[in-house]
Amino acid sequence: MGRNEHSLKVVVLAAPRSVDGASFPFLSPLGESKVIDYSLGLALRLAQGDDLYLVVGPEGDDIAEHLHRTYPEASFQIIRQAAPRGTGDAVLQLAPALVGYTGDLLILYGDTPLLRRTTISGLLNHHRLKQADLTLLIAQVPDPGGYGRIIRDGSGRIVDIVEAEEAVGDVRAIREVNAGATVARAPALYTALAQLATAETKAPLRLTDTVHRMLHTGGRMAAFCTYDADEILGVNTPADQAIAEFALQKRFFHPWRAEERSEIRFGTGGWRAVIGEGFTMHNVRRLCQALANHALYQNQERAGVLIGYDRRFLSDRAAAVAAEIFAANNLPVQLLTEPTPTPLVTYATAFQQCALGLVFTASHNPPEWNGLKVFHQDGSLLMADETDRIEAEANRLGVDDVVKIDLGLALTAQMVRYVDYTNEYVDAVENHIDLAAIRAAALRVVIDPMYGVGQATLETVLTEARCRVTTIRGRHDPLFGGHSPAPDLQALSLLINTVREGRYHLGLATDGDADRIAIVDETGQFVPVNEVLLLLYYYLRRYRGETGGVVRNLATTHLLDRLALHFGEAAYETPVGFKDIVAAMQTHNALLGGESSGGLTIRGHILGKDGIFAAALFVEMLAVTGRTISQLLDEIYRLVGRLHTLEVNLEITSEMKLLLPRRLAEQKITAIGSYPVRQVSHADGTKVVLDNDNWLLLRFSGTEPLLRIFAEADTPAKAQELVQWARALLPGEPQGA
Repeated sequence: MGRNEHSLKVVVLAAPRSVDGASFPFLSPLGESKVIDYSLGLALRLAQGDDLYLVVGPEGDDIAEHLHRTYPEASFQIIRQAAPRGTGDAVLQLAPALVGYTGDLLILYGDTPLLRRTTISGLLNHHRLKQADLTLLIAQVPDPGGYGRIIRDGSGRIVDIVEAEEAVGDVRAIREVNAGATVARAPALYTALAQLATAETKAPLRLTDTVHRMLHTGGRMAAFCTYDADEILGVNTPADQAIAEFALQKRFFHPWRAEERSEIRFGTGGWRAVIGEGFTMHNVRRLCQALANHALYQNQERAGVLIGYDRRFLSDRAAAVAAEIFAANNLPVQLLTEPTPTPLVTYATAFQQCALGLVFTASHNPPEWNGLKVFHQDGSLLMADETDRIEAEANRLGVDDVVKIDLGLALTAQMVRYVDYTNEYVDAVENHIDLAAIRAAALRVVIDPMYGVGQATLETVLTEARCRVTTIRGRHDPLFGGHSPAPDLQALSLLINTVREGRYHLGLATDGDADRIAIVDETGQFVPVNEVLLLLYYYLRRYRGETGGVVRNLATTHLLDRLALHFGEAAYETPVGFKDIVAAMQTHNALLGGESSGGLTIRGHILGKDGIFAAALFVEMLAVTGRTISQLLDEIYRLVGRLHTLEVNLEITSEMKLLLPRRLAEQKITAIGSYPVRQVSHADGTKVVLDNDNWLLLRFSGTEPLLRIFAEADTPAKAQELVQWARALLPGEPQGA
């Protein structure tokens, strides 16, 4: 038959490469599989049935048994190489099975487990486009070691391969090497192999000998390069096995692994992913189908779902797509009419007793991100065990597993209806706020929603409280002015300048979905969130006379603990994630729960963080006390003393995510420099507690590919020392304090 562009057979060589048979066992463990499983699995993804071959040596019974046990439906044809006479001889054993075959043969090695599917796809594509007789997989590596060097002429054409043991002088320094995997047109390959077998009957026949022969007989040669040195590692010793294990773990911990695999992964604040990578309408449909299945299994279909969205790219489209999925699964949908703050969705879900509340948002993440937050019937976020089950089910679903209906038809059938709960939510906020006190204070306030969704509701509350309100950055801009809509000091220069120049009493900022706040005082000074939490808890206990403890996450100031103790109350620490704060508040009937990233709520309000409510409560505090922020802070610090905080955020690498926890777990941390350690916890990242409420936390973010390092200490200099000690643990940094 003629050559078919898509005709491919695959062989995995699992016989010892050396004549003496000294080879690391192919069935040695690697990750959760055996060394050979990676090549077998790759072969199975490329070909099926009669197109799969496995060449084993005289001792191949164990490999054959493993193959049949592990891949019972695979149909590899097992061929035995009688004696270890080299890789070329191993390929030659297939010749009788390939009589008349004119397509391509891909040659993989059972002891080279780290090749990626995408690399082999590139090799095959390159081979076909170049119409080559043989195409080599080559690599650019920092240490060429025992690999054969690729020799090119002045025009860049490959003219030779020099084996490592034969490389001398300048050739040894060449970093372009033969990676092993090869694809060849079968007739050309076997013509060369037959010629070599006839000419060299006694010497081992290597596959590179075939390359030499084809190079010197006018064969059309090509090469495809990988730049990942890990991929071409041959596992031939226990040391190689350890290196390969580390490389596999690096892949697993790669910051963008879920994005590359188009997997849905929940973090501490819901599902978030880069638009066009992980955040696609296909993934939205799969996730919503899994959520619909969850509600149906719980017999909650009559309660229906409520769906909201923010101002990000595709949020409105994703909300419509979600409505189509839930409606098609016989779950009535309430679809909010316009971009909406997350706390409004939290409130409305509980207010309407919906089975689920959804809001499409990526909160404070950069503009290229989007995502989804999901709430229970009471407005609380789903817990980790629930999101683990839902994401696992969603990732198993394919296109044909999703039930959907056209939105227009769903609207006509009244399975989807548009709703607006802005008034009800504003009333709920105002019921917790002393509007009369605010009206009497005649405060002038600047609002900065950071181009997000906080403007309308916060303006309504403060205007009804007779504040003089000025809004900046209120227009719809899905790029958020080119910055992340995170209300931190670096992003609020416009708010700070506006407060100073206009002599306002207060500046209020909310993040992209308005569940977090930031404060600028009357002098234009940014008020750190840890101080915001201290101020509000102090106000609630000292001026409102309310009772109850405080809940904070482990990255939030321990001064809250001191303040609670002053009032005879308890303080409770939770992992990062507001769902854990809410759960602890309910368990202990706590008064306030908060986190240093800007989220907070109080007892009796919604079971989630609320930037709109927090801002209104802060305005009430100034109105009722008649004092400035600095005066109130002075009162607090006289009671509890001072601590100084420092936070550093670093972009993570796979090495960092793998090595840092290992280093922290392996070493016994008894002191940081001259400071003795009282306690070390690895419950959520690694937190090291010193004397006098000083502490250090290293933790990988659950919402962004970042390593967060937090420190709180008696002085700014000491906080900096703690952070420097932490940074010295990172890969590439000198270890030690």
